[in-house]
Amino acid sequence: MASRFSDLLREVYEADTTRAHRFRYALLAFDLVTIVFVIVTSFFAHTPTIEAIDLIFGALILLDFSARVYVTKKRARYFTHFSTWADIAAMISFLAPLAGEGLGFLRVLRTLRLLHTYQLMNRLRQDFKTFRRHEEIVVAAINLLVFIFVTTGLIYALEHVHNDQIRNYADALYFTITTLTTTGFGDITLEGTTGRLLSIGVMFFGVTLFLRLAQVLFRPSKVRHECQTCGLRLHDADAVHCKHCGAVVHIDTEGLS
Repeated sequence: MASRFSDLLREVYEADTTRAHRFRYALLAFDLVTIVFVIVTSFFAHTPTIEAIDLIFGALILLDFSARVYVTKKRARYFTHFSTWADIAAMISFLAPLAGEGLGFLRVLRTLRLLHTYQLMNRLRQDFKTFRRHEEIVVAAINLLVFIFVTTGLIYALEHVHNDQIRNYADALYFTITTLTTTGFGDITLEGTTGRLLSIGVMFFGVTLFLRLAQVLFRPSKVRHECQTCGLRLHDADAVHCKHCGAVVHIDTEGLS
């Protein structure tokens, strides 16, 4: 019985089966629901009902985290990943809300990690034609959105207790967007040296990610197709020969010219 359960865990977390793909989609949906829950509840006082839901989310995250630790082959190395500690911080924030519910936004990092796993990315390419055509744009947009959500959550967690200008998540999001776009209205500011350093980080890293998204949007579109001779993966949509080695490439254009 224990062996069968162990095999099931390894299948859904590591294998390339229909059941494993459905499970990963379910995890992705759960992460998105968690993010929405944290955002919505930031506008309300934490009642016993909300705290009970916090505990449920925390317990589910703990089960998922425990399963990941169980199936991984290099457990010591697993704990060197930043995303692992982001999961731990999120668990603490849900299981012990007094520790700071704002840290729950670190769950967004797990969503990013899940999207960047080979298994899910490969499945998204197979299941969604639009994703396959615009993968780089989608990934760049997700990177920017994850940065915005994590930074906003960090600002909310650090500032809402003592900064009257950051009353809820919307205030923190407003500050993040105005700082990221260098609009800088000045009606909301972060206090102290830590706040100023955080503002600098938003401008520096946020603008970099925004420029990356703009670059992907406006440069000529490419298609992914591995050249069998040299291994080059990105080609023009109408390419007949590989730019790198000149070999003939047979690209499935799906009707695109």
